[in-house]
Amino acid sequence: MNNTIIFPNLHITLNNVGRSIDLFNFKIAFYGIVIAVGMLLGSYVIIRESRRREMNEDNILDVIIFSLIFGVIGARAYYVIFSWSLYRDDLLSIFNIREGGLAIYGGVIAGVITAVIVCRIKSLNFLKVADICILGLPLGQAIGRWGNFFNREAFGGYSDGLFRMQIPLNQVRSMDDVTKEMLNNSTVIKDTTFISVHPTFLYESLWCIGVFIILILLRNKIRFDGEQLLRYLLLYGLGRFWIEGLRTDQLFLWGTKIPVSQALAGVIVVLSAIILLICNIRQNKLEKQ
Repeated sequence: MNNTIIFPNLHITLNNVGRSIDLFNFKIAFYGIVIAVGMLLGSYVIIRESRRREMNEDNILDVIIFSLIFGVIGARAYYVIFSWSLYRDDLLSIFNIREGGLAIYGGVIAGVITAVIVCRIKSLNFLKVADICILGLPLGQAIGRWGNFFNREAFGGYSDGLFRMQIPLNQVRSMDDVTKEMLNNSTVIKDTTFISVHPTFLYESLWCIGVFIILILLRNKIRFDGEQLLRYLLLYGLGRFWIEGLRTDQLFLWGTKIPVSQALAGVIVVLSAIILLICNIRQNKLEKQ
């Protein structure tokens, strides 16, 4: 039962859920495989959208490649910075991302900065490029979040709701993420102790699919450059603010109990909503002239 994951209220039992596969005596983590698939499908969507918008594919591909590379670096750096106590005594472990430890907001920030630089070098309109590239991001996130499922990480507190997920206690990546309420409500199945948690990876995956669908439906209704980017920031931020509040593995601002990603999500939601409102008001005025 150690590799079993159960969704009891959905009557779903998944047996033999491993963390990796062996290929020529080399272990490849499902975490990395899932994230790579998300990147590839997200990139495919972006390329398709660039063709539809009649943008130069080579330029868009350059933006994608460099943004992905530095996005992964940024996602790792963000996680390490706000979890420094886990790495300060073993600096080499910083480079081991097979076990998890990527923060999406770090990836988004680094990816956007990289895209700005590439667009500057190639004399491209960053906001036009962003409206194209942002379309693939929520799809990639929706798929990539399942890496947390295989790693038994990034879950929420105790839950007995419809989507509650039961995972073996001895398979949890970090016991620091296990609360007293989980332990008090644990269940023993065939000599294996299971805890019941919110599957926040699933919540975020479904939310990102919803964001992706909305952006697809609105891609022909762009009134100004950067509108799709702002829509993504607002919609994803709303979901992330809620979901982050459920998680037990939150990263905190130094010396505080303020979840850094939840705080960042809140700030992004407010700023993107204000900018969207201002830009739409300006656009209305221009159209009336």
